[in-house]
Amino acid sequence: MSEQSLPRDAHPEYGDAHPGCADALPEYAERVLDVAERIPPGRVMTYGDVAEWLEEGGPRQVGRVMALYGGAVPWWRVVRADGALLPGHELRALDRYHAEGTPLKEASRAAEGHLPRLDMRRARWDGGGRAEGHT
Repeated sequence: MSEQSLPRDAHPEYGDAHPGCADALPEYAERVLDVAERIPPGRVMTYGDVAEWLEEGGPRQVGRVMALYGGAVPWWRVVRADGALLPGHELRALDRYHAEGTPLKEASRAAEGHLPRLDMRRARWDGGGRAEGHT
């Protein structure tokens, strides 16, 4: 995993340490990050859910935005559709999920590292309807 694919808060040079950084973001990235910020604590959206909600792009484009710019937003709330924790950031995400009460499924004994998965049936957020200003 490249350094750029890590959440921004994993690097001191990103996020709040870079005032005005948001001004340089592509418009699509701003929209993706806005959706990530709207996801309530304890809930998640998949990369595909975010793209569908925006009616633009796809899961890979959303994932790329989150990898490059997502550290300043609740990145742990934008997830893979299978509920697997973000590789390389599992423990940090798990701490956030526990703190927020995000529904999890117990790990099977066969699961690598015995890490739980998100309970997508219970944790998935549908966006609560379309917000004003979004098309």
